[in-house]
Amino acid sequence: MADRDIATNQLQDYKKSAGDTIPTVTTGAGAPIGIKDASLTVGPRGPILLEDVQFIDEIAHFDRERIPERVVHAKGAGAFGYFEVTHDITKYCAAKVFESVNKRTPIAVRFSTVGGESGSADTVRDPRGFAVKFYTDDGIWDLVGNNTPVFFVRDPTLFPSFIHTQKRNPRTHLKDPDMVWDFFSLRPETLHQFAILFSDRGIPDGYRHMNGYGSHTFKLINACNEPVYCKFHYKTDQGIRNLDTKRAAELASSDPDYSIRDLYNAIAAGNYPSWTMYIQVMTFEQAKTYKYNPFDVTKVWSHKDFPLIPVGKLVLNRNPTNYFAEVEQIAFAPSHMVPGIEPSPDKMLQGRLFSYGDTHRYRLGANYLQLPVNCPYRVPVKNYQRDGAMCFTDNQDGAPNYYPNSFSGPQENQRARNLRPKYSLTGDVDRYYSGDMDNYSQVTNFWLNVLSSDERKRLVENIAGSLSGASPFIQTRAVKNFTQVHPDLGSQLSKALQLLCSAKM
Repeated sequence: MADRDIATNQLQDYKKSAGDTIPTVTTGAGAPIGIKDASLTVGPRGPILLEDVQFIDEIAHFDRERIPERVVHAKGAGAFGYFEVTHDITKYCAAKVFESVNKRTPIAVRFSTVGGESGSADTVRDPRGFAVKFYTDDGIWDLVGNNTPVFFVRDPTLFPSFIHTQKRNPRTHLKDPDMVWDFFSLRPETLHQFAILFSDRGIPDGYRHMNGYGSHTFKLINACNEPVYCKFHYKTDQGIRNLDTKRAAELASSDPDYSIRDLYNAIAAGNYPSWTMYIQVMTFEQAKTYKYNPFDVTKVWSHKDFPLIPVGKLVLNRNPTNYFAEVEQIAFAPSHMVPGIEPSPDKMLQGRLFSYGDTHRYRLGANYLQLPVNCPYRVPVKNYQRDGAMCFTDNQDGAPNYYPNSFSGPQENQRARNLRPKYSLTGDVDRYYSGDMDNYSQVTNFWLNVLSSDERKRLVENIAGSLSGASPFIQTRAVKNFTQVHPDLGSQLSKALQLLCSAKM
């Protein structure tokens, strides 16, 4: 038993905590069961009777145990803790979560891989989801991001196609490098995210040793009703640590749940992981004249132009008590905002405002926000929504279900009204193509000024290893894109591909 880790000993620990008391097994309706391991049959070899309600209760529930898998971010780990304000940012934001230094707000966090199914390995080269749920005094605030500050595409209408390329060929049901690289090479806006993904940070060493980013641009409102644009960052206090491709492949075989295990064991041992939160702030006037579109999620904001401002600390100190109830059913949505925090014109964010809530209603039902892990338990929910499958509260009792009304139904909140300044929109309505915006300059900077020579070498090797499985004409197009990032990147990639292709002949 000495070589067993905390996660492996979970059942042993449960037995110890339960003590000598063994509960009575019951049906779902609570009736005690006398015999649990035998069906009701006509004689020892006869058929089962329909009146065996005990068996029917068991098997009917079993048939319905699985809910639809998340389309993306299917495999993940979750934990709970708190966010503590360490620096005053009330001059930028009047949200209650930031209202005073030392204030603590309960949080839930779900980490995940993106493209794989729920049974996939934790150590694949893939972005990692980093979603934070703040149970604030003003309701739920979900900050749903990744471990990278940018994303693959800038228009949400391309998101389903992008995800399809990360899944399986609809005929062969196999991962298809032609699908992946055909899409990427036709959309050069993917290069920035792709360069990060195929760098050393493409395979984090567990979830504790990676940063998190809100990725999108948001809007903050202060008590004087003054708005600014904002980006959120959380830097790991454990330090960045990554896996090389060889070690990642070994773990995918020997311990495909490596990241989930690492997080669970660290928290169970009292080694609570933490992240320091920062914001970047841009005024509306700066946004009008900035050299890049500040709402383009394929771009970062320069830390020199917009330095990181410390805000607080996220600490995870509790593992889930039940994975399905608290991690599989947890539901994050960028549309869950609180007074003082609003969306920006970021197109990808605008698309996510609808899609996340929509998928939760499909997976979990119309009343998914009543589930304990999702409900804003620090404030009562009072609205005009009623009924629907799996409504298990008092359904707001006898309160009126229409607005306006004369019978003490919930009314508008003046503070929430005040923290929503009006803004003007002008422009011609059209479908504006965004693929020809600047797709290269920030990737060039990443290649020249962020990566060391050894890191550049590994980036080329990682890209070549993946790209070598694609058709030759797609390889040619992809190399052309990388050459536009920098001639050295293109030439090194071309040589690496030639070596790999020659080795396969």
